[in-house]
Amino acid sequence: MPGIAATRPLPRFSPASWSERLLAFVERSHARAAVVLVALSLLCFLPGFGSLHPMDRDEPRFSQATKQMLESGDFVDIRFQDEARYKKPIGIHWMQAAAVTAAEALGVPEARTTIAVYRLPSLLGALAAVLLSYWAALAFAGRREAFLAAALIASSLILMVEARLAKTDAMLLACSVAAMGALARVWLSRSLSRQPGRTVAIFWLALAAGILIKGPMVVMFTGLAAAVLCIREGSVRWLKGLRPWLGLLFVLLAVTPWFATIAWKSGGEFYRLAVGDDMLGKVQTGQQNHFAPPGFYLVAVFATFWPGAILASAAVPFAWRERRDDGIAFLIAWVVPTWLIFEAVPTKLPHYVMPLYPALAILLVLAIGRGFTGPDRPFARIGFGAMALIPVGLTLLIPLAAWNLDGVLPGAALPVMAASSALALAAWVVFCRHEVTRSALLGIASAVLMGIGVFGLAQPVLQSLKLSPRLAALARSAPCAEPAFATLGYREPSLVLLLGTGLDMVETGEEAARFLAGSGCRVAIVDDRFGPAFQEAAQGRLDRIETLGRIRGFNINGGRRVELAVYMVRR
Repeated sequence: MPGIAATRPLPRFSPASWSERLLAFVERSHARAAVVLVALSLLCFLPGFGSLHPMDRDEPRFSQATKQMLESGDFVDIRFQDEARYKKPIGIHWMQAAAVTAAEALGVPEARTTIAVYRLPSLLGALAAVLLSYWAALAFAGRREAFLAAALIASSLILMVEARLAKTDAMLLACSVAAMGALARVWLSRSLSRQPGRTVAIFWLALAAGILIKGPMVVMFTGLAAAVLCIREGSVRWLKGLRPWLGLLFVLLAVTPWFATIAWKSGGEFYRLAVGDDMLGKVQTGQQNHFAPPGFYLVAVFATFWPGAILASAAVPFAWRERRDDGIAFLIAWVVPTWLIFEAVPTKLPHYVMPLYPALAILLVLAIGRGFTGPDRPFARIGFGAMALIPVGLTLLIPLAAWNLDGVLPGAALPVMAASSALALAAWVVFCRHEVTRSALLGIASAVLMGIGVFGLAQPVLQSLKLSPRLAALARSAPCAEPAFATLGYREPSLVLLLGTGLDMVETGEEAARFLAGSGCRVAIVDDRFGPAFQEAAQGRLDRIETLGRIRGFNINGGRRVELAVYMVRR
């Protein structure tokens, strides 16, 4: 389908330049563009994918709930140890269970406690989101522009993070951009008497999958955009192209079995907790200490959508000027109503607005293609200089953190991160020379190097942050068969994932001493804050307590240094 910018492609460069050779290569065929996007995405997502420890608290909660499904054989109920975990639907757990089952079949050792295996659905979701962003952008522009938009999504800081976390958000992004790409095609070709069956099928499949992964979010994204466009059009007739009755029937058939089963099995608790406590709780209050005032996302986007955010902000006046254009109107409807809702809701997390970023990426490449974005715009030269703040800041802060926490410097990471900073500065220089597209490509290259430097080379050095893996390894070194484990003071879900569902989270020093007094081999982890109470409770009761070792580190969730002792009693 010809896009709204088909007659205004991105500027060409000298045929001998690297940027022109790259863009000319990818625009020759969709297959070439897809191969380059996959390669770029893997460079952004894979460094540190396996070495990054389970990131408390959401990631190990999802993974542990999936592990318990595999242990129990119950793939309907969602539980974390003995507690119901009724916050999100089942979809991501099924995907994670499939990944673990496949890994076990392939002989991956300890697949059920290997966090990288649980992250595979997120990696696949992130790859799909990049390719679907390319497909969605083709509704608005040509291959060159679509490639640049998708590359900015692949290199965005937030997706580089979410691709490495065993959560719902990368897969939700894939479902969202698929549904919005299909909806865009229906909107832009609404004069057709019948929409292509593939477009309709993609929309409803994405909607059903999105509901099973994160409930009503995809419905909100598509529904708000469709409502705004219906108001603009003064009619809902264009939505008939989606064959809504047939599509709604398919969605109901796809999602009802699990939703009905969990309602019966939980006695209605799933809906009370998922809708009443989790969803409405976020609307009414800043849940789980994640309150932020309106305007939070307008600030956070410059970090989460780096390196594309500055170009996207420059495209906002362009969107207003061209708002009567059908394609621009769709992109505005995609972003603005949902963004306003997220700003109004008290609970805010940076990834909530991530499904809106493909629209920003498409908008910014359209603005570049129409010659709107450039250094002659007010404050553009100064504003674009902020492109280097993220890599320069990380290049300074991460070595400082490594030295402060572990007394080491990430030597291998420093030249890579410095190169990333240099590329970001080069992007600014090139922008000031009116080479906006090349500047965007340099920003993407900077992001790739920053991902390699931070996740692949610096992160493994930060051993102080890897508390749970170090504690689990020390606890499992107990020289006895099948020990029972307990923890006092350190209650991170990652420890449950690594030590087992039966990990006993005791509350007091007396309970820890009582646990060690039980039969068989027993190992207890005790935070030093509870050390005196534990020692007092254990005095005179246990004469064979052995100390396996001590672990020092920094707990990100508590924001504090911790020291923990690992004790053992064997009989």
